[in-house]
Amino acid sequence: MSWRRLWAILRARNMEFFRDRSALGWNFMFPILIVAGFSFAFSGEPAKLYKVGVYQDDSTPSSLAFFETDYIQFITVTDLAPAIIKVDRHQLDMLLDINQHKFWINETSPKGYILERVLRGAGVTHNQFDKATVTGREIRYVDWVLPGVLAMNMMFSALFGIGYVIVRYRKNGVLKRLKATPLTSFEFLAAQIISRSWLIMLILILVYVGTNFFIDFTMHGSYVHLFLIFLLGAISLISLGLLVAARVKSEELAGGLLNLITWPMMFLSGVWFSTEGIHPVLQKVALFFPLTHVLSGARAIMIDGGGLQDIAIQLISLLIMTVVFLIIGALSFRWE
Repeated sequence: MSWRRLWAILRARNMEFFRDRSALGWNFMFPILIVAGFSFAFSGEPAKLYKVGVYQDDSTPSSLAFFETDYIQFITVTDLAPAIIKVDRHQLDMLLDINQHKFWINETSPKGYILERVLRGAGVTHNQFDKATVTGREIRYVDWVLPGVLAMNMMFSALFGIGYVIVRYRKNGVLKRLKATPLTSFEFLAAQIISRSWLIMLILILVYVGTNFFIDFTMHGSYVHLFLIFLLGAISLISLGLLVAARVKSEELAGGLLNLITWPMMFLSGVWFSTEGIHPVLQKVALFFPLTHVLSGARAIMIDGGGLQDIAIQLISLLIMTVVFLIIGALSFRWE
C-alpha cells in the first residue's frame, strides 16, 4: 500500500466534499434542524399519566373537582360509540358523559381502577354518576407499532432505493447514455416505479407473514384493504423519491435532502408514538406526509376493523400526492 496514493485520494475526496457548498451547508444545518424540531415538538408540560375522554354539550357546564386533578389528560370527544371502543381497547382509561352523568372504565385496566377511586375521592358519589364497565383485549404496543415499522421500512426503501440510485446514475453518466436511446423519460420513470413497487410489497408481505407467525398480530379488518393502502403508499413515496432525484447531481446533496424528508416524516407521522401529544402545528404539518396517511389507514384497518369507506380520506390523499409528485418530477426531470 502506498501512503502517498492514499493521501492523494483522501485529499481529493475532502476537496470534493468541501467544494460542494450545498452538501457542506446541509451537513451543518441538518443536526441543528433536528434538535430544534424536537425541542419545538415536545415543548410544554410533561406528558400526562392518564387519559380521560369527556363527552358533553357546550351548554352543559361542569364544575367537577375531578377536572382539577393533575397528571390527567382530559380529551374532548364528539361521539360516544368510538370513544367507548377506545376504553374497551385501553386507548382511553376512562370516559365521562357529563350529559347523562355516566362514566365507563375497562374492568381489566389498572388505570381505570385508579381513576375511579380518584373520581370518588373528588366527591362524585354513586348517585351523581353511574358506572359502566367494558371488557376487551388490550391493544398491545406491538400491534400498534407494527404498521409503523412496516411503513418505515417501506419509506426508506422507496426514497433511497429510487432517489439515491437515480442521482448516482446521473453522476456516473448512465442517464446520459440512456438519453441517446429511444427511451423516453416517462418510460424510464414508470419502469422505476413498477420495479420498486413490487419489490417493496414482496418484502412487506414476507416480513408481515414471518413475524405474524410468532406474534399473532391483531387484525380486525381486511387484508385486501391493508394491501391496498400500503401499495398506494409505496407508489406515493416512490414518486416523492423521483421528485427529489429529478434534477440533483450530487449524491451528498441527495442524501441530505432524503434525510430531510425521512427523519421528520418518521417522527411526525406516528411511527413509534402517537402524534396526539405533539404540538398542534406539527400535527397539521404531518398531514402533508404520505407516511401519515399510510399509518392512519393501516391502523384503522388492523385495529379498528375499518373498511374502504373508513380509509377513503387516506386513499384520496395518497392518490393526490402521487399525481402531484409524478407531474412535478416528470416535468423537472433531466437526463444530465
